[in-house]
Amino acid sequence: MKTELLSPAGSLKAMRYAYAYGADAVYAGQPRYSLRVRNNEFSTLDALKEGIDEAHDLGKKFYLAANIAPHNAKVKTFLNDIKPVIELNPDALIMSDPGLIMMVREHFPDMPVHLSVQANVVNYAGVKFWHRQGIERVILSRELSLDEIEEIRMQCPEMELEVFVHGALCIAYSGRCLLSGYFNKRDPNQGTCTNACRWKYQLHDAKETETGDIIATDEPQSDVNVVDPAAHQDSQPDTFEPHVDGLEEQTFLLQEGSRPGEYMPIYEDEHGTYIMNSRDLRAVQHVERLVKMGIHSLKIEGRTKSPYYAARTAQAYRKAIDDAQSGQPFDMGLMDELESLASRGYTEGFYRRHVHDQYQRYESGNSMSGSQQLVGEVMSVDKGMIKIDVKNKFNVGDKVELVKPSGNLAFDLTEMINKKGESVDGAPGSGHVVDIPLPEGASDLKELNDFGMIVRYLPEQRFG
Repeated sequence: MKTELLSPAGSLKAMRYAYAYGADAVYAGQPRYSLRVRNNEFSTLDALKEGIDEAHDLGKKFYLAANIAPHNAKVKTFLNDIKPVIELNPDALIMSDPGLIMMVREHFPDMPVHLSVQANVVNYAGVKFWHRQGIERVILSRELSLDEIEEIRMQCPEMELEVFVHGALCIAYSGRCLLSGYFNKRDPNQGTCTNACRWKYQLHDAKETETGDIIATDEPQSDVNVVDPAAHQDSQPDTFEPHVDGLEEQTFLLQEGSRPGEYMPIYEDEHGTYIMNSRDLRAVQHVERLVKMGIHSLKIEGRTKSPYYAARTAQAYRKAIDDAQSGQPFDMGLMDELESLASRGYTEGFYRRHVHDQYQRYESGNSMSGSQQLVGEVMSVDKGMIKIDVKNKFNVGDKVELVKPSGNLAFDLTEMINKKGESVDGAPGSGHVVDIPLPEGASDLKELNDFGMIVRYLPEQRFG
């Protein structure tokens, strides 16, 4: 069995880059019925048709998410809306609601259905139940350990299984979150999440009055924007020490940065404050075991992310899967490659219950730029020069890397030419076009023209 690499696609460009860099399949969201209404280029039947047709022409697969928790109004319109989508021949629908699944099974019995992670399947009995309902694949809940996944695999050999290996984690059971709805009336379970868990908050000491009100007693102690329950769940209390003094059994108030004077009571226990954001999942080091136990699909989260993210994550996990299937040992360099992407720090999630604290980053929850930054996309290659559509500032003398599907090349940037043919010291940023020398060893010009990118190493973490 070949393990599938499944990448996110919020746009046709992201889809194309994911395929070029190694993805076997992508998943996109059906408008109105998926959990990523925003930043979804596949909002029309024409765009969906283009994506599905391109995928099939490449011998790839295209899955479509229709995985909201629908209220009555959306149930009433579902069949009319899904019929023309199914006629485009996606390879499967990703669904979570039993009612909508029942409707698809009754009206479109030949349409494969994959059970969404939103259904929160955490045991083999649940997998067996959904198999009886005609589900072709179950996407297991993120809250499972490797041992639990392996037991499900052994107990349910008849069912295809899929797991997440990379991307953002919700402070909720596999995505069933209400924070965004609570704060600004945009329901995450209807596809309009505003990522309220990732906003910046200030922590205030507080006390309870005789009338039961919670009031602030001082100035904010500090800015707070991370505690990772995924790292602390099932761990011993003494493995986690809060990073704000005084966090014992006590009441505090949170104030979001753009809402001064609006206080929210929180309660801290030994596991942390669950209103905060989690670090991002990175499980590339566990790909070998997941492949060996027979997991059908390894999934990367990020339908709102850039084509650059789609490419770099696909490239890393493609190598990990290929190495595992060919019997090669895990390449630790893949950890560093993924470290170069912007993230909120990484966690293994729940795959291993007890992880040494060197694998966790408790002090920082803000998004970090990593060790590399995308600075341009290749427009064309001619006469030993690469024409670059600049995305971010970079300069002669920078350490840069040419990123391409067949493998990346790092080199020192020694020359830059602007559109007037003049030698310049640097490109100021987005909107500029410059030429730089083609590095030695870059032979496949077609892949460079279609999918080449330039990244620069950030000064504090240069290669070599």
